[in-house]
Amino acid sequence: MAGVQLRRARTRTGVVLAITCLLLLSACGGGDDSSSGQSQGASADTGATITMWTRSATEAASRRLVDRYNATHKNKVELTPIPTDNYQPRIAAAAGARNLPDVFAADVIFMPQYTSKGLFLDITDRIDALPFKDKLAPSHIQLGTYEGRKYGIPHTLDLSVLFYNKVLYQKAGLDPEKPPTTLKEFAEHARTIREKVGGKVYGTFSGLSCGGCIVFTYWPSIWAAGGEVMNEDGSQSTIDSPQSVAVFQTWNQLWKDGVIPASARDEAGPTWTSFFPKGTIGVMPMPSTTLGQMPDNDKVKVGVAPIPGPDGGGSTFVGGDSIGISATSKQPDAAWDFLSWTVSDEAQVEVLAKNKDVLARPDLANNKYSSADPRVVLINEMVGKGRTPFALNFGQTYNDPNGPWIPVLRDAVLGNDVAKALQEGAPKLTQSLQQQ
Repeated sequence: MAGVQLRRARTRTGVVLAITCLLLLSACGGGDDSSSGQSQGASADTGATITMWTRSATEAASRRLVDRYNATHKNKVELTPIPTDNYQPRIAAAAGARNLPDVFAADVIFMPQYTSKGLFLDITDRIDALPFKDKLAPSHIQLGTYEGRKYGIPHTLDLSVLFYNKVLYQKAGLDPEKPPTTLKEFAEHARTIREKVGGKVYGTFSGLSCGGCIVFTYWPSIWAAGGEVMNEDGSQSTIDSPQSVAVFQTWNQLWKDGVIPASARDEAGPTWTSFFPKGTIGVMPMPSTTLGQMPDNDKVKVGVAPIPGPDGGGSTFVGGDSIGISATSKQPDAAWDFLSWTVSDEAQVEVLAKNKDVLARPDLANNKYSSADPRVVLINEMVGKGRTPFALNFGQTYNDPNGPWIPVLRDAVLGNDVAKALQEGAPKLTQSLQQQ
């Protein structure tokens, strides 16, 4: 599950602490220098030591990149993984003390909060000079852009995709080579598996006490239908749109019909991906990074498809981490030498693709390693078609277990009136999104 911090609970205390410390750094004037002072045309691989922080949840992919860079460059990167739940407060404290590492990764969803407070160096000119600048994961570039300037590039990626168990499809009389192409078909397949196989096997699963889980897995169906969950600047919820109502009604009916196990009601996130690999779930939206952990045996054979809208289409929530140069770094040229290398052909193919990681560049999706597995190619191609919503107050609105989102989604999925639940919930979400 590395790469999508959305699925983990956060406390409001951590968010408040982060914002407070960010304001301290902003007041000191950090991050206002546009890429000036870079050594254009000169080698920055001079033997410098670069410090880097990353969340423990994404350490594995970061470590692979760092090890390869260190083995092939004079510069050396010292990687420090920090427990995921403590990461945001650590960044905040270091920002307040003006003691950030040279480079640090951040959950992509928090990039607007960090860039708006001046934690990252403006690297617009550096990014624009890359020959493949237009090939970088667009959602990560978008969320790393503030007031027209770019502050981050994609680092590690995790996408939401539909996993289906071909073994259970066959047992239920469904074609194992034909995954659902609409949310209606998804519901029909899930219902058929529950009815035809039964016992401890259920059609689908969902973390109904996990705000990030629902964001990650339901919102792509809304986007696939042409709907939006918020306005463009992330200050107003549109969760009560017709497209959203249609999506939640599908899940509501699956719950009422017993296609989803009762345990989903209290699933808060830590174990929501653990049931599919056991062969007890037919089809469900999942993090793409779990593909490499999936078994291939007489109980589970995994097929992958885009998450569809009610009547077709497909989309994905592009999560993971972005990375940038801290505003307090004393060696931005060396730091950029490392960052630019991580999105090079060499790093993307020989490090990430070789390990079946999701690539930051969709143009390299069908490479010599990925081409051996069409599922991996599909996931990598979805990077360029997915979405990552923008909102300064995303965490406190949708991830905080004490925030407004979980009561809204539970009322919509578990209650008796989906439209009413979303209509009454939208203003509460908007209030949180606009909170200063």
